[in-house]
Amino acid sequence: MNPEHRKSSFTGPMNEITRFAPKAAKATSILRALALMVLASLMLTLGACQSIRPLSDRMESKYSLKKRKTSISRLRPQGPERCSVPVQVSARAFRAMLDSIEEARGVKYRFGGTTPEGFDCSGFVQYLYNRSFQMILPRASNDLALVGPIIHRDRLQPGDLVFFAAGDEITHVGVYLGNERFAHASSKAGISISTLSQSYYATHFAFGTRIIRVE
Repeated sequence: MNPEHRKSSFTGPMNEITRFAPKAAKATSILRALALMVLASLMLTLGACQSIRPLSDRMESKYSLKKRKTSISRLRPQGPERCSVPVQVSARAFRAMLDSIEEARGVKYRFGGTTPEGFDCSGFVQYLYNRSFQMILPRASNDLALVGPIIHRDRLQPGDLVFFAAGDEITHVGVYLGNERFAHASSKAGISISTLSQSYYATHFAFGTRIIRVE
C-alpha cells in the first residue's frame, strides 16, 4: 500500500474528531448552563413558597425543631427546685400577677431594665413571673421562646407568653391576658396593654408558649 495512502487513512478520522471536538464542548457547556438555570429556578420557587407562608407558621416550624426546655427553676424556702412546665399555679397567684401588671402600667421602657424603674419586654416578663410565681426565667426573649410547649394563636390562654418576630428572629414578648389582649413593655408606650389584632402585632405575631396553668 502506498505510504501516502496509509497516512491519509490514519489521519482522516483524527481530523474528524478534532473538527467536532469544539462542537461537543460547546454542547456540554450549553447543557451545564441549562442545568444551572433549572436549579436556580427551583431554588427561587422554593424560596418564594417559603416566603408566602405566614410568619407564624414559619416561626412555629422553626422553633418546634429547636431543643426546647421542659422545666424551669422555682425559688422555695428550702432552695431552688426544678419544675416541669407548664407549672400549675393558684388562681390567687395569677390574680397577684394581674395586680402587678396594673401597678406597673405607665412605667417607662428602658432597654435592659428589669425593675419598676424601667423595663424592657423580657425584663418585664421575668419580673412578673419571679414576683408572682417565684420562677427563674431566661433573660432574653429569644431564650424565653424556647421554654414550654408552643401554643397556636387560637389556643392561647391567660398567662401564656406571646412572641413577635422581625424577619425570622424573636424580637418581642408579652403576657397574654385573654380576649386578644396582652401586657408588655412597649418601646413607645412603656408598660401597656395592646391587642393581637392591632396591625403591627397581627403582622409580626410568631407563636405563644405555656409556662403556667392556672388552677
